[in-house]
Amino acid sequence: MSHRPWEESADFSIGLSPIDEARWLEGGEADPAARKDPLYAAHRELVWGETPASRPGQAEAAALLGITDPGGLPPLYAAARTVADDLVLMEKTDGAWRVAAISLSAPTFFTAREVLGRSLAEIHGPVNGFSDRFLARLVRIFDGLRPGLILQRRNWSVVNSGETFTPFSGPIRARIGEISPSEVGQALFTRVERQTVRRLPATGGVLFSIRVWLTPFAELAQTPERLAAFAEAWRAAAPDFAAYKGFHLYADLVEAFLRAEGESHSVNGA
Repeated sequence: MSHRPWEESADFSIGLSPIDEARWLEGGEADPAARKDPLYAAHRELVWGETPASRPGQAEAAALLGITDPGGLPPLYAAARTVADDLVLMEKTDGAWRVAAISLSAPTFFTAREVLGRSLAEIHGPVNGFSDRFLARLVRIFDGLRPGLILQRRNWSVVNSGETFTPFSGPIRARIGEISPSEVGQALFTRVERQTVRRLPATGGVLFSIRVWLTPFAELAQTPERLAAFAEAWRAAAPDFAAYKGFHLYADLVEAFLRAEGESHSVNGA
């Protein structure tokens, strides 16, 4: 299991690769409902949304996870509370792939309310160059995704929060100035999203899954090769990628940490 996408890219990329059914969802959480149900109860508009015509697609998606009786819940949410991943149902309406239903309990600075009903182009509008470089290709992938084929990709960012539920960036980034260089190992995290897509053959939609993994810098530094791969990608990050991810906000802290760890490993290896 690799949670090190910075070894593959320091730029935006589609990067989808096929996987078999057995590797579809990675698990790793004993009771996802214990995390998701309180959020669903307290912050419904942030973590859940559905369009009126999405129930058939939701039911088909839920059946893939063994949920045939949602017990009064929306089918997609009934399925999502059984897995660590967030689940998004995409359906093609008005000529565009749009979010038809979404269970989003581990958001990285966005909410279900913001994206419900929006198209791929609208969702990725803030990504510099996305429309020119990637939109047409992503639409072709969604259009041509055949039943039985599952594709995955990973992307990454740096954050100063160990929480999975981070719908808003402001309160988190406002605390960056409180972090001292000596605290970076515990205060900064790599946030990796593992995403998959697969066709729903009966209703024609696409089920999109998102699994978030958080690793504190202190743990990253325990393996010199892993830290070196991260440092290389961090320093080689393309300007558009770095700007979108907010890397400039963390630059001084990250560089201080990498220098300190480099010196530490040099001393220990001497």
